[in-house]
Amino acid sequence: MQFDSAQLETFVAVVDEGSFDAAARRLQVTPSAISQRIKALESRLGQVVVMRGRPARATAAGEALLRLARQVSLLEFEAIAAVRGTIDAQRIPLAVNADSLNNWFLPAMLDLSRTHEARFLVHQEDEEHSAEYLRNGTVLAAVTADPRPVQGCRVVPLGKMRYLPLATPEYAERWLTGKSLPEALAEAPMVVFNEKDVLQHRLIRKVTRRKLDPPSHAIPASAPFHEAVRIGLGWGMIEDQVAGPELAAGRLVEVAPGKYIDVPLYWQHWKLESGILDALTDAVRRAAEAGLRTS
Repeated sequence: MQFDSAQLETFVAVVDEGSFDAAARRLQVTPSAISQRIKALESRLGQVVVMRGRPARATAAGEALLRLARQVSLLEFEAIAAVRGTIDAQRIPLAVNADSLNNWFLPAMLDLSRTHEARFLVHQEDEEHSAEYLRNGTVLAAVTADPRPVQGCRVVPLGKMRYLPLATPEYAERWLTGKSLPEALAEAPMVVFNEKDVLQHRLIRKVTRRKLDPPSHAIPASAPFHEAVRIGLGWGMIEDQVAGPELAAGRLVEVAPGKYIDVPLYWQHWKLESGILDALTDAVRRAAEAGLRTS
């Protein structure tokens, strides 16, 4: 079976933009043309590939097609550029965790932009879950905590992010002083990023050997998360590079001195003979060498 490249391009645009109307604006055609192409694609496959909703997204059957469509789009783009000798902007969808975006990853994007006309579409996702974006075809590459390669992907070890359990001195005085650490951590409010964030619970198990579930505040953005800890709303796990100046100035203290969580990170990307994907991987490696721990 051969696929119509315009239909595949349209399918990718609908999933990326989240609606038929937005896809029409991106491709500079009418919404009716978008609808006709998707219907023709689904008729050819005998499967519904787009779940109509807000946002529109790929069905389970559509996820396999989405992976193919992105690969075809990338290779077709590079082939046309090579034949014409022109350089147009290439859209690169990625999945990256919030703390990497907040620390070391953005320089990799800047590095690539100096040599390639790239336009990044970054999906922020926890490193424990970002590999799913590769499986369902949403992205070309991802920063992940999973060393096991997603089918059809290569894995590049990057380094480790170290997280320290921190709180303000006033918070520590109120919640931790005069109690054993297991007793204190069972009651002391903590700050988590979202329901997927298990770093605080991992630290508790490491320190107490118990499975505790203290009260928590969910703050799903890096800067506000850090600020919540800095003002004493709760204790939380903060990257050591970010926390260094606060610790040195005495504005934050360690909840469990000498204890930390290291999170190994990996770069997973599709196995494609792609110049821009290779260049991006090189840029990510350089940024990781500068911003992550190697031991």
